[in-house]
Amino acid sequence: MHEAYLIYPDIDPVLVHLGPLAIRWYALAYIAGLLLGWWLILKTLRDTRLWAGPPFGGKPPATADDIGDLVVWATLGVILGGRLGWVIFYGTILCSVSPHSSYCQGLPMEFVTNPIRIVAAWKGGMSFHGGLIGVAAALYFFCRARKLDLLKVGDLVASVAPVGLFFGRIANFVNGELWGKATDVPWAMIFCNDTIRAAYRGLCPAGDFPRHPSQLYEAALEGLVLFAILQIGIRVFNWHRRPGLTVAVFFLGYGVFRAFVELFREPDAPFLGPVSMGQLLSFFMLAVAAYFFWRAYRKPAPA
Repeated sequence: MHEAYLIYPDIDPVLVHLGPLAIRWYALAYIAGLLLGWWLILKTLRDTRLWAGPPFGGKPPATADDIGDLVVWATLGVILGGRLGWVIFYGTILCSVSPHSSYCQGLPMEFVTNPIRIVAAWKGGMSFHGGLIGVAAALYFFCRARKLDLLKVGDLVASVAPVGLFFGRIANFVNGELWGKATDVPWAMIFCNDTIRAAYRGLCPAGDFPRHPSQLYEAALEGLVLFAILQIGIRVFNWHRRPGLTVAVFFLGYGVFRAFVELFREPDAPFLGPVSMGQLLSFFMLAVAAYFFWRAYRKPAPA
């Protein structure tokens, strides 16, 4: 066995058992991302300096009550979109390309023979790109119902989205999943401990050799770095005065960072040669980013 350069901590993915109910770190990551994002948007709305100039004229794009209601819509979008996205992108498309991969375990045919697998998120998994589509749909219908400006509210949501990404990737790390490729870098880890062995009948799916802690790479880039970029862009360079620009930078930043980290992350299953499913979906995000850049810059800057 190789000697790990850094020790992977033995953290139980379940924080506490309350009878038959298990409270998992992964669920808490979703809750923390939503609540902290909610709080940050409310704090942004209270910053009157941001809304003093055009195109706002002193009126923020939404009220605190609007954002409170939007959180409920967004929560449903994340859960439903994230699960449906995994079923489509990974369980169906990816597993149709690589049906014999250990990742697939009978998918996609099991969706037909055992339909309960479609909703069985506890067997894996959730897709960020699916969750993003779910939130975008929820945002569209919410703004339409409340007669709010979609791009302006979308910028608010995009500005805090990396918070949820950060907590989600930390939860992936705690779960010992989505690990990276084998490597000999000094910060490599062996994703194997007593908790993982207990869950997999004495085995460790990642093997007993050092790997990139790619979950932490994503937490840093898609979470901390992207959050800092968006906040600086709004508060220093007034990106929010061009509605849609913050959304564009979010899509661009996530697409670039995710595609980059996929170079170090072990693919769930082979897809299109050297291109992973995560990279392909991120390339689509770059196209979406280009559209929102066009929307943001098609008119002269507000005076």
